[in-house]
Amino acid sequence: MAGHTRPSVNKRLREAGKKEKQVAKAERRAQRAEGRKQKGDMPASEDPDLAGIVPGPQPLPWGDDELPS
Repeated sequence: MAGHTRPSVNKRLREAGKKEKQVAKAERRAQRAEGRKQKGDMPASEDPDLAGIVPGPQPLPWGDDELPS
């Protein structure tokens, strides 16, 4: 019969590192959740990428006000 060996030092270090990563990840999640609460909700009717854009012809990017004839 094979005897049971004790976990190696490497395994304990690996498990400790994994535990630290889990704690850090939980802290990051909590910070993101808190940031979302402070930021507030955006109105569903307004897309932040399109905010301030006026429909219709846009000014020419090089500053010419006259259209070429």
